[in-house]
Amino acid sequence: MTRKWNYPSIPSGELRVGSELARRFANCPTVCDLLVQRGITTISEAEKFFHPSLRDLHDPFLMPDMDKAVDRLNRAMGSKEKIMVYGDYDVDGTTAVALVYRYLQNFYSELDYYIPTRYEEGYGISRAIIDDFVERDIKLVIILDCGIKANDEIAYAKERGIDFIICDHHVPDRELPPAAAILNPKLPGSTYPCPHLSGCGVGYKLMEAFSISNGIATAELECMLDLVAVSIAADIVPMTGENRVMAYMGLKRLNSNPNMGLRAIIRTCGLTNRELSINDVIFKIGPRINASGRMQSGSEAVELLVARDAKEAARKSLEIDKYNSDRKELDKRITDEANAILEARGESVSKKRSVVIYNKDWHKGIIGIVASRLTELYYKPSVVLTLTNGLATGSSRSVQGFDIYKAIESCRDLLENFGGHTYAVGLSLKEENIPAFTQRFEEYVAANILPEQLTPQIDIDAFLTFSEITPELVSTLRLFHPFGPGNPQPTFCTRRVRDFGTSKLVGHKLEHIKLEMVDDTSGRVINGIAFNMASYFDHIHSGKPFNICYTIEENTHRNAPGALQLHVKQIRAVVE
Repeated sequence: MTRKWNYPSIPSGELRVGSELARRFANCPTVCDLLVQRGITTISEAEKFFHPSLRDLHDPFLMPDMDKAVDRLNRAMGSKEKIMVYGDYDVDGTTAVALVYRYLQNFYSELDYYIPTRYEEGYGISRAIIDDFVERDIKLVIILDCGIKANDEIAYAKERGIDFIICDHHVPDRELPPAAAILNPKLPGSTYPCPHLSGCGVGYKLMEAFSISNGIATAELECMLDLVAVSIAADIVPMTGENRVMAYMGLKRLNSNPNMGLRAIIRTCGLTNRELSINDVIFKIGPRINASGRMQSGSEAVELLVARDAKEAARKSLEIDKYNSDRKELDKRITDEANAILEARGESVSKKRSVVIYNKDWHKGIIGIVASRLTELYYKPSVVLTLTNGLATGSSRSVQGFDIYKAIESCRDLLENFGGHTYAVGLSLKEENIPAFTQRFEEYVAANILPEQLTPQIDIDAFLTFSEITPELVSTLRLFHPFGPGNPQPTFCTRRVRDFGTSKLVGHKLEHIKLEMVDDTSGRVINGIAFNMASYFDHIHSGKPFNICYTIEENTHRNAPGALQLHVKQIRAVVE
């Protein structure tokens, strides 16, 4: 799909005029521009950005209700009450449960964990599960990555003698559950400095506050930041502030001495003996943990993440890898089916600003992925629904800049339940309400989405000539890691480059171009890879100029470790 190129709105020179950063990075002015674009304007801010430290984490007691949560947890442990650690079945939920359960195990034995099954029990907490907890004499539940909308269920639990500490990061409703404590940086009136923590991140802050209140050194807790890093990457929360610090330190842990379960997954993915990046978590590690909850049971992911025996961890990792293979096959089949249905609708789909599609036989664990695929393909807010336990259950995904939570919320009178974030929302409704929901959702999107939000964009951070791609620039760009929302990998544009004469088609179907390029600023040859852009090869091979936008990568291939390579995002032919 052709994307619109958004060039820097402020000329580079204007960004750095009079800046102390300009003096510090006089030999590499592009770095100054990238920092200023991120709101970093002083040397001290740059140093904190380039060298994240655990000292930069916020006081956990700044979060509303944290004192109540710690007090209730301490009282439960002091009274020998049975505590249940409960969480969602996705990556964020299972990493959160693994972290809280394993950390508290160091100090307390009357402890268990529970992950509901996606198909029999569904999302969140239910009265049936609460009844089971009553039978087991559970007195306190720490619920992670869910619970913020479970008003009736938590009221019911309270009547039956069970308290809840909610650790959630989803958007709260107007009325809050009657929990003993609610930890959620998105609560109305909250001034917590990092409002976009992951669910696992909220759990980490609770454990941090627990440690402080009991005079426990946090060194062992900090060893679990690899789990937080996985949750941050997989849940695609902003990679800024405290999140970036925890992701940075967690990645260091992943690369040095990871959790035994994560080490087993790393080995299963074939990622040993190389430096792991956030992309490895997003595309390799995260999907495998997720596959457990999608295809079977999220509790198996927790079993892996709390494993203390290497052989058991290796066995669990292989099982979960098989779930991931099955998930891929199912994902492709359902995506193809959905796309065929939408193509058959033809013009009616092209005229609409949204996509809503329903098939009662689709696998519930895959529809979130399919919604993402359709959003990428059609570049419209998309909702995919299937039938589960008598209700149409769905997942939605959005395009950049459009708040799909508000769109779903505008239809709340047609829904049985909904919850999520700006870009991803889960929902359920009666089957007979699907037509009305489809119409209302489309009306809201059409009235509120901006035309530019319906076109995929590439935001270009700076123009570069090949002579400006210096070792200093490449070295400093390493310090911008880890990348994510709010701190995207810098994208550059170079104009009027030409084939050195040695570019060639590669790939099983010759669908990619391995580029060797020069520009007018030096005789330097720069390598690049352009995936699925074979249609441009004749123009390039003819020697005519073309423009490229790209990220700068260091090749990890074993035949050229550390070699510079441009990952070309798009090519534009220059017509002379």
